[in-house]
Amino acid sequence: MEAFDYVVVGAGAAGCVLAYRLSASGKHSVAVLEAGGPDRNIFIRIPAGFNKTVYNPALNWGYETAPGPHIDNRRIPFPRGKVVGGSGSINGHLYVRGQAADYDMWAQLGCRGWDWDSVLPYFKRAETRGNGGGDPAVRGSDGPLAIQDQRDPHPLSDAYMAANEALGLRRTPDYNCGDQEGTFLYQQMMRDGRRWSPADAYLRPALKRPNVRLIQHALAERVVFEGRRAVGVRYSPAGGPPVTIRARRDVVLAGGAINTPQLLQISGVGDPEWLADIGVEVVHALPGVGRNLRDHYATRVSALVKGAASLNERSRGLRLVGEVIRYAVSRKGLLTASPSHAGGYMKTRPGLETPDMQLYFAPASYPAGRYGVTELDTVPGMTLGCSQLRPESVGWLKALSADPRAKPEIQPNYLADRMDREALLAAMKYLRRLLQTRPLADFVLAENFPGPAVQTDEEWMAHARATGSTTYHPVGSCKLGTDPMAVVDPLSMRVIGLEGLRVADASCMPTMVSGNTYAATNMIAERASDLILGA
Repeated sequence: MEAFDYVVVGAGAAGCVLAYRLSASGKHSVAVLEAGGPDRNIFIRIPAGFNKTVYNPALNWGYETAPGPHIDNRRIPFPRGKVVGGSGSINGHLYVRGQAADYDMWAQLGCRGWDWDSVLPYFKRAETRGNGGGDPAVRGSDGPLAIQDQRDPHPLSDAYMAANEALGLRRTPDYNCGDQEGTFLYQQMMRDGRRWSPADAYLRPALKRPNVRLIQHALAERVVFEGRRAVGVRYSPAGGPPVTIRARRDVVLAGGAINTPQLLQISGVGDPEWLADIGVEVVHALPGVGRNLRDHYATRVSALVKGAASLNERSRGLRLVGEVIRYAVSRKGLLTASPSHAGGYMKTRPGLETPDMQLYFAPASYPAGRYGVTELDTVPGMTLGCSQLRPESVGWLKALSADPRAKPEIQPNYLADRMDREALLAAMKYLRRLLQTRPLADFVLAENFPGPAVQTDEEWMAHARATGSTTYHPVGSCKLGTDPMAVVDPLSMRVIGLEGLRVADASCMPTMVSGNTYAATNMIAERASDLILGA
């Protein structure tokens, strides 16, 4: 039986960081188990390849949500990366830290050492802020993760930001400084025009060390316990019988908000009633495993464009050929684009201390304007989107079988809370105002989604229920904390009540961060590595 000091489950946003940091001294051996295969797909390298990767069954677990009782009982595709680099290899590669207040709230909830001042050094340690931008007091300059400004901003993005300014939302020079409020161009995880994934930033450098091993196509079946101590992981290799790998110090779960709680549950750690439902013997009763699932739910408004070439035209025919050549020569143009180009953070009602709504803009549109569709529309268009930053609606993740290959029940419970619905309603109305505000209005031929027929609050909410979707940001299903529903000890990252088992990924977040979740997940793994090594 092979043995390593640390066995990390998952080679995604967190697992790659853990492999790099836990092995850095040379004193400890690290094995990383990844259920997916290598990240060789050409579209992973190309930033605009998101449209070709996010729903690719070869790179994706292929999950979907359970029917949502507050969204017309729809099921929503719920992609999660099943490839080296995890979702960091297939996502929209936007870099968003969130607000300082997010992390101060974690500390107020009992997560000592997770306030903004405590986590900021880990954000800085992780990144190299390219293009010469950023205040060195809050931005890093020599970390593994390359963060760059957009290489080729679109003129419509400037018009969008100017329209936000006309409505009172200032331009902010850096939304990643802790204070997000304002409008801006999104920063990208990109290096010299290429996606810079967690595998690029952390894992490949780690694999150059003799004390690190990556095992691909290795599906974790269960955590192996001796009493209340985790001593290893049983996994299924490609084309062979199950194998057990032993951890001399710790098993560290980094499978994310879906796979980590599922693995805990099928390993006998979770709510006893849920475990009984799937015939799994209880190793340790921990009712919070799989609870507290949160995600950002977004809706879109789109318009037909005049007077500017949207990405819809540039992605077809001879124009696309030209864009391919331009990218090959200069690493600029269409192929460096992210799903959202510009955005903003705003308050939907007076009295809020911090923004509660994230805005998205793309100089492109999709058939029927829907989320969950990656094929661009055939007519010139632009898309404006919004999602509430800190949703009060809370769902769950529940294993439906002891078989690790069986898909779990994913219920984000979108729009269950009245505050979520009211905030989204205000934001959707704001997006329409943006389309009617110069200079953006100068490029609008007509709003085509949902269209001028939607006017009343009831009609807007019907639009939200029928067309909204995930922004691919699930968190919280194994939360840090000290309350009865906490799963992970915030001072050690240990699963509460067990030895030799830790969790360090997006599932740890006690509440939602204000924006895209990659940066926060990266920070969690950075800080967790210090806590693990210091134990």
